[in-house]
Amino acid sequence: MAGIGKAIGLGAAAAAAAGAAAAGLAADRAAAERRRLNSLDPADGFTHVADEELKVIATDGLNLHVEIDSPRDLDPELPTIVLSHGFCLSLRSWVLQRRAFVEAGYRVVLWDQRSHGESEISDLEHCTIDQLAHDLRAVIDATCPEGPIALVGHSMGGMTTMAFARHSPELVRDRVMAVAFISTAAGGEGLTDLGMGPLVGRAIGQVGPRLLSRLAPHQRWLAPVRRFGRNVEGSIVDRFSYDSPVSEGLIRFTSDLILATRFEVMAAFIPAIQSHDELETLHALVDKEVLVVNGEGDLLTPPAHSDKIVDRLPGSEHVVVRDAGHLIMLEHPEVVTGQILSLLHRAELAAAAAIPVAEKPRVRRVLVDIAKGRRVTKARSGAGAPGSGSRSPSRATS
Repeated sequence: MAGIGKAIGLGAAAAAAAGAAAAGLAADRAAAERRRLNSLDPADGFTHVADEELKVIATDGLNLHVEIDSPRDLDPELPTIVLSHGFCLSLRSWVLQRRAFVEAGYRVVLWDQRSHGESEISDLEHCTIDQLAHDLRAVIDATCPEGPIALVGHSMGGMTTMAFARHSPELVRDRVMAVAFISTAAGGEGLTDLGMGPLVGRAIGQVGPRLLSRLAPHQRWLAPVRRFGRNVEGSIVDRFSYDSPVSEGLIRFTSDLILATRFEVMAAFIPAIQSHDELETLHALVDKEVLVVNGEGDLLTPPAHSDKIVDRLPGSEHVVVRDAGHLIMLEHPEVVTGQILSLLHRAELAAAAAIPVAEKPRVRRVLVDIAKGRRVTKARSGAGAPGSGSRSPSRATS
């Protein structure tokens, strides 16, 4: 029996090793394919130097990292665009939008949510969506205390924006011209399913925080391991972040953003996201121009979550992008940027004509990023030039 058990054990070990080798080989092939697409990356890369950096003090005394970009000839009538990033990301995830907005003449404010990016690490008590809403208010008070503003939130940043509307209704009423919700949800149910059903979501909710908390003291020792498993790591990031071909450069940028987040921070915010419920809060935005954008292939916040937001907001516009995942602002940057700029234009026209937004019909459109498809084909053929992904304006069809 012992011999049989040993044989079974050796067979299982061999099978596991073969499976790991096969997974590694598949990851290597996927990485090689992504390297062929590096010409899709923007000519200026994914780094950006802000015009101004400052620290804003939150209500609990925490330092929040804030960056501001301003055009040379600023029109004071235009709203300041305030960008809030998602869970396990940072303000760097908006790099392509911030450049385009400034070029279009808008002042842009970005901030790292607490425990993310260059903001200070929060205590567990204040790792809540409500506290993030108070943080957003502190950022707005410090950087744009007067004048019109437009709020843009991705994923957890969208949740922060919703909670902000509940906590600061007077500011929303008087100064917010438009709101854009990108790949987000008004309720936390199902947000940890990872596209694999509620059982997975419940398991992550119950086990994930405990496991991450236990791993937290060892996170710095895992950095060398990442270097040896880069291709496998990249395949996982690709799977849950994107739904169309992307470059190896973008995968590396995304991986570094996500894995810069400390494990204890991930553990602290998972319960906050799961308990998130702001469906009733959306009524505070019924008279605002609202854009809701989702990727059709988003595994974390699929379009059904956006549908629930749109159902509460008459006059809102829902844009679903084909072949797009959760990090849609990096995957299809021109589409997302163009939709937000169109939102601001609609808000300006509606304000000038005094048209009640709630009386406008809801609009739902499905877009295809044709320009990106052409660039991918060109890159695969070997004809792509470095940086070509940032120069061609993206065209979409409904």
